[in-house]
Amino acid sequence: MSYQLELRHFHYFLAVADELHYRKAAEKLFISQPGLSRQIKQMEEILETPLFIRNKKKVALTPAGAFLKSEVEFIINHLEVTKKQLKLVADGDFGEIRIGFLGSAMQTVVPNLLLKLRDKYPQIKTSLDELSNNAQVNAILKDKLDIGFVRLARVPEELGIKTVFKDTFSLVLPKDHTITNDNFENISQLAGEDFILFSQDYSPLYFDTVMSICEDAGFTPKVSHKSVHAQTIFKLVENKLGIAIVPTSLQYGFKMGVKFIKLQNIKQRAELSVIWKKDNRNPTIKHCLNLVLTSASV
Repeated sequence: MSYQLELRHFHYFLAVADELHYRKAAEKLFISQPGLSRQIKQMEEILETPLFIRNKKKVALTPAGAFLKSEVEFIINHLEVTKKQLKLVADGDFGEIRIGFLGSAMQTVVPNLLLKLRDKYPQIKTSLDELSNNAQVNAILKDKLDIGFVRLARVPEELGIKTVFKDTFSLVLPKDHTITNDNFENISQLAGEDFILFSQDYSPLYFDTVMSICEDAGFTPKVSHKSVHAQTIFKLVENKLGIAIVPTSLQYGFKMGVKFIKLQNIKQRAELSVIWKKDNRNPTIKHCLNLVLTSASV
């Protein structure tokens, strides 16, 4: 008997690949475990390759299964996106643009883009997702986001990248700290302080840039805390648990017991870039990128 691959096979395969457990996958799919096992076996026969390694203790993906999992995730997601875009187009809209961003991009770049989209392309729907640099890259590669705003020096070759905003850096100190705008001369004055930084995993470029600012001043900062949120960093500074160096634009929108001193005489800048997948077929992306790149502040 000959079989053909159907969409259900891919859904069944993904459930087992995610759970690595046939009973849990079957419960997730609301089918019987023997039925699920038959479907996976049928799929392997059609593809003429084993997708799972099974024994009494565990279920694991074969190398072919691991490759298929990443491809099927992309295909299933693309089908869902296509269905959503199709409905929007049928309703008279252009479609949807899915935007990822770091928190700092919400200070100026992302709000400006949303306003421009609303004014020039009101038929384009938008969705926003605040994610780390790496999470945005992975989501764009998997077709789960259309564009992202990141602080990265390089991205995979499948992606395009353009710097859209260059910012200065500022010190963040407790409000009553003895260093003020009047007596501040150089960051080396604070070499003995504890520093609070954005997590290296969250933004390695930012972390390395701040380290280089201190190293150029002749010291390596003692890092006491790390966070992925500006508000958390400012709260730690407010409670005198350390000081911080952040992109200057981050000072707006927060009312806390901290003060900011702009670092005037340094070469480093906080660069924000837009990234996108070069072969993205979403018809809205060209309009969005045009608006971002024409209003870039670099």
